[in-house]
Amino acid sequence: MDFEVYCDESGLEALTRKDAHLFTGIGGIWIPAEHRNTLKQGISAIKEKYHIKGELKWQKFSPAYFDLYKEVIDFFFLSGYIRFRVVLIEAAKIDHIKFNNEDAELGFYKFYYQLLHHWIFDFNQYNIFLDLKVNRNKGRLHELKKVLDNANLTSDIKQVQGLPSEQSLGIQLADFLTGLIVAKFNNEITSKAKLSLIQYVEEKYLGKPISATPKWEEKLNVFRMNLKGGW
Repeated sequence: MDFEVYCDESGLEALTRKDAHLFTGIGGIWIPAEHRNTLKQGISAIKEKYHIKGELKWQKFSPAYFDLYKEVIDFFFLSGYIRFRVVLIEAAKIDHIKFNNEDAELGFYKFYYQLLHHWIFDFNQYNIFLDLKVNRNKGRLHELKKVLDNANLTSDIKQVQGLPSEQSLGIQLADFLTGLIVAKFNNEITSKAKLSLIQYVEEKYLGKPISATPKWEEKLNVFRMNLKGGW
């Protein structure tokens, strides 16, 4: 089966400044490729309803757009073909000197590997799209693809490509969901509207506070990484 994965990040400052946030998050949505147009049409219809031409982004959320983003949440949870996974990295435990040869960019893509590898299954094909970044090492995405290929010999990683987020509704959805989860864990929110949106997710769809999930959770999977190993 062919899958597409769209990814983005939140709180990246904490990868290099431990006092910036408690957690960095890297998240992605997985969809069967045959549902690409269904996803695009669904999100586009919501944006058109509210006369939004710009990107969907957690950082752009404001009380004026509460109903818009509430509908985006409903769309995600009610669309059975969309799955979301986020890995949370505790800033205080990141050690680029010990594990990444003092290379924070290398560490960042190692965390991306952890996001992706555990949801790549045998005998499937994957097209993976990341929010486009300017990397010091221009070959980072090629290296990530190679490592994923080597770790998943019975699957086909067709591409790992950077895309500008304004060109991808999938990446915009990943940005919004990742930002929401990371905001909850960082406990930094002062906006009543954002707090209300998180509460909406917890009460209507989860029935409990947002927290780390079991590894087998398929709809909204939250993996709080143990940087000493294991789950």
